[in-house]
Amino acid sequence: MNPIQGPLRWKLHAALLAVWFVASFGVVFFARDLQATVAGWPLAFWFSAQGSILVFIGIIVFFAWRMGKADIASGAPSQASLAMLRHRIHWRFLGYLSVLVLCLVGLGLAEQGGLSKAWIAAIFLSLTLVLYAGIGVYARTAKADEYFVAGRRIPAAYNGMATAADWMSAASFISLSGGLYLQGFSGIGDQPGGLAYVLGWTGGFCLVALLVAPYLRALNLYTLPDYFALRFGGRWPRRIAALAAVLCSFTYVVAQLYGVGLITSRLTGLHFEIGILLGLGGVLLCSYLGGMRAVTWTQVAQYVVIILAFTLPVSWLAYQQIGNPVAVLAYGQQLPKIAEFERQILASPAENQVLAIYAQRADILEKKLQDVDAAMIADRMDLRRQLRDLGDTAPDDSRALALRRQMATAPKDAQTARQLWSRQLAENRERAQPLGGMPLHTQAFAGDPEGSPAQQALFTSSRANFLALMFCLMVGTAGLPHLLTRYFTTPDVSQARQSVAWSLFFIALLYLAAPALAVLVKFEVMAHLVGQPMDSLPTWISQWSRDPALLSVSDVNGDGTLQFSELKIGADLVMLASPEIGGLPVIFSILVVAGGLGAALSTADGLLLTIGNALAHDLVFQGQNGKSQGIRPVMWSKFALLVVALLAAYAAAQRPAGILSLVAASFSLAAAGLVPAMVLGIFWPRTTRAGAVGGMLTGLCVTLFYMASNLSAVHAAMPSFSGLWWGIQPVSAGVFGVPAGIAATVLISLFTRDGSRSARL
Repeated sequence: MNPIQGPLRWKLHAALLAVWFVASFGVVFFARDLQATVAGWPLAFWFSAQGSILVFIGIIVFFAWRMGKADIASGAPSQASLAMLRHRIHWRFLGYLSVLVLCLVGLGLAEQGGLSKAWIAAIFLSLTLVLYAGIGVYARTAKADEYFVAGRRIPAAYNGMATAADWMSAASFISLSGGLYLQGFSGIGDQPGGLAYVLGWTGGFCLVALLVAPYLRALNLYTLPDYFALRFGGRWPRRIAALAAVLCSFTYVVAQLYGVGLITSRLTGLHFEIGILLGLGGVLLCSYLGGMRAVTWTQVAQYVVIILAFTLPVSWLAYQQIGNPVAVLAYGQQLPKIAEFERQILASPAENQVLAIYAQRADILEKKLQDVDAAMIADRMDLRRQLRDLGDTAPDDSRALALRRQMATAPKDAQTARQLWSRQLAENRERAQPLGGMPLHTQAFAGDPEGSPAQQALFTSSRANFLALMFCLMVGTAGLPHLLTRYFTTPDVSQARQSVAWSLFFIALLYLAAPALAVLVKFEVMAHLVGQPMDSLPTWISQWSRDPALLSVSDVNGDGTLQFSELKIGADLVMLASPEIGGLPVIFSILVVAGGLGAALSTADGLLLTIGNALAHDLVFQGQNGKSQGIRPVMWSKFALLVVALLAAYAAAQRPAGILSLVAASFSLAAAGLVPAMVLGIFWPRTTRAGAVGGMLTGLCVTLFYMASNLSAVHAAMPSFSGLWWGIQPVSAGVFGVPAGIAATVLISLFTRDGSRSARL
């Protein structure tokens, strides 16, 4: 019996969804009221950073267990025939794990013996890339069933591991901890962030398990647009779903290739664009030859590297600071200490002096922007006067060299000057804020619900934007094509449910550790860096400050001592520099780089494969993969994958918005364009073809309009055309697209009837 045809067990679904809602939106909404401290943890912070994730895992595990019992009672076929396959996989996995550990130990010993960092990096990264490429070559196939869904033979646990690697992109590995370091609990002002990403990216798996994955797996699909064609019939549901899949996946893959270029260029010293091309070669070797079969086992290998690279530095920092390597259990001890450091920094006269200097610089820049041409002339005359005043100073005098460098780099035209000074004005205004513009780490939402009207409005806006971003990430998770396709590779529906549980378990190992890393690094900075003489800072400061986007240090008030506001840390630094911050050997730094590269490559593999399959399987061949077509769909998919990869590399080379922003945008697009019609089609037999088409188009159009209308260029050109709706930031545009898509699907379905399969599925 098809699970969609049988009883849906509304009570079970409703009860579990109610628990999910309370554990996420309910706790967050009242987070400012949950001020109690339990076992040293601020209750709201602990529940948002850890407790909710544990509840999400419990929901999915209970659902898989309960429905598994129902499968047995209904006589569903077992997978005993796969026992031998699992046995072979277990031994191969243990062998791979042993070789990886031996490789790390061997390179660590070689480092002690004097092997240089460059050689260690070259050897380890080459070995990992060769391994990934070797799996791709070994698993090459031209069979449609193997290429699109790995033959539907991937056991639940290994599929969960592959899904976790596919999921934990460059945004999760590189930027998440840094975002938590900079944004604290909920973000800066009304700009959402912080734990919204942790809650959104884990809570969404409850929707995947309860509403989507098992029901799609029961239909033996190849791609997500296959569902829309099977459920609603006709060409347009498949076409629109395929285009939506391409749109959200392309936005996502650009962010991954941007991360690949970032890591590769910083490690090797090559140009950013060359780094993208090198990483792209590794992606294509994994996915081009073997499709989903190769990508699955490559991602299993990549997951091990990713999780070791993330958890080992966190554990070492926790052991150094607290004496307990289990960071997720122990880092709560540092939160009250950080709160005390924050109070001291806010009251420090030296810190306030630095803030005043930043504010003064911002005022000067603001005056310059009032008359850019006159300010440029005045700046050039001032630099020439200072050079004349130096008189007979030796030509290699540092002051003279600095003045000449300023003259050489000064903007040459008004447009360049305006852009430069506007950016510097924003930076100085931000750094003139208390704590350098960073919020109190454990405070839920900006503003004050009991303060002035302005503070109350800021609190309301901050909380609304946090909830909106969390909603988009959760619903978008349930609609991401590259994620849902992973559950088509399991042997049966029961294994698909179990695989979702394994996926969240493996993902949670990193997502529980990310807030811990942010807290431990912030404690390290506040306790061991702030107040230290400038000439005695640790060596990792000078190493990473070569890239001002990652780290900048300047003695703003000239007292020779580092103040907190004089240190600016980029989001990407927190994870990448964690081994150096903890004083670990070089091999751990290389492991972190390999983990970040593996995270970006694994997600890019799945995304490019999804895009190629959507273009070839769904748009060119309309889902016809029969014997009459031979290997043509597979070959077309490979061709489309190659073309899209090159286009994504070009887009990433233009250095678009930050990784987190790009990824969040793709979630809004997936949430609004695919989820309403898909979930209603599963659970509401009355949904029609016209309703699904109208709902997808409406959701996509509303989301794209809101994003586009709030771009800075559009806002500058047409200020009356753009603007925020109810104060919601564009990153959460899906919060408008999803309700619009649901309303359009329901209303159009109520007024139309067609020959779709609405009454039979």
